[in-house]
Amino acid sequence: MTHLRAPRIRTSLVALATASGLLLVGAACAPPAAAPAASSSTGAATATSAADVGGMDGLVKAAQAEGTLNVIALPPDWANYGKVIEAFKAKYNLKVESAQPDAASQEEINAAKQLKGTDRAPDVFDLGQSVALANTDLFAPYKVSTFDSIDSSFKDPNGTWVNDYGGYMAIGYDSKKVPDVTSVADLLKPEFKGKVALNGDPTQAGAAFSGVVMASVANGGSADDIQPGIDFFGSLKKAGNFLPVDPTGATIESGQTPVVIDWDYTNAAETAKLPSWKVIVPSNAQVGGYYYQAISKDAPHPAAARLWEEFLYSDEGQNLYLGGGARPVRADAMEKAGTIDKAAFAKLPKVTGTPVLLTTEQTTKAAGVLSKEWAKVTG
Repeated sequence: MTHLRAPRIRTSLVALATASGLLLVGAACAPPAAAPAASSSTGAATATSAADVGGMDGLVKAAQAEGTLNVIALPPDWANYGKVIEAFKAKYNLKVESAQPDAASQEEINAAKQLKGTDRAPDVFDLGQSVALANTDLFAPYKVSTFDSIDSSFKDPNGTWVNDYGGYMAIGYDSKKVPDVTSVADLLKPEFKGKVALNGDPTQAGAAFSGVVMASVANGGSADDIQPGIDFFGSLKKAGNFLPVDPTGATIESGQTPVVIDWDYTNAAETAKLPSWKVIVPSNAQVGGYYYQAISKDAPHPAAARLWEEFLYSDEGQNLYLGGGARPVRADAMEKAGTIDKAAFAKLPKVTGTPVLLTTEQTTKAAGVLSKEWAKVTG
């Protein structure tokens, strides 16, 4: 497979996103904890920038005094989060508790509410658009030191939320088990019987949601009309091709899910483990979007939470996302400054044409249709 980027797309989707809102999702939940939440005497809980806690040196000192960061919904192979977490731990000598990485964005919010007041509550969130924008009252505004280098289309002006990385919906497949895939329509062929998996339930998970949007666009629908996508999955099920298994690295590598509809960076991560795994972004059905990063206003480790955000939006953190095949939100600014990892940037999967980017209104409408229609065709 050719891993190249199209000139119009490589700029972290800024030009296209300026005119519209964006979609994406995160994941996770955490087990209950009875211990009281950690308190902060440094003022970090109300800090809106590092300056409020004595600059970066003060923030680092306060975070190290807390000793721990709680993250949630961050699979190691998702956007390179395994290496991101290890780099953060090594850089700042902090412990990172990573709760249940494989779950949906709503479960992050549920965990924050259920564990509020305990030291196991999530400090930070990585969420899809619809869940993020419906829960901004749970977020603490904070502007990282690189805030001004992030395009205004990708952030709340007060730093309540900021997009962190993005990508495109893709089809990953094991070329030793199925024929080459060139389009969404190929998945209806007899050779794909019992082999096509979707990453999650589209009524709960953003990757699956966008997979339905991709199928819709490929079948004459649009961001305003996802019914053709729902009908496509109904046809997949009727043909016996739809595999109702939530795919993971383990199911891919074992051959249980030989075809997976998921984000390009997640699918691309499997190529390092399974040489026969290929990834395509359908030329006639490009659906793109970004995830939302936010700090919990009830974070038990408020300084560590803010230090984590500083790390994610630093050149180092953004290049780590890029190393996992995700498109960092600061790519344009970093390319201009000469700080982007050029080799990793050049390896992004090839994308041509103009992607579909859902607005908030389109997302809400599509979610309503899915809630009514999805079970009818796949139940």
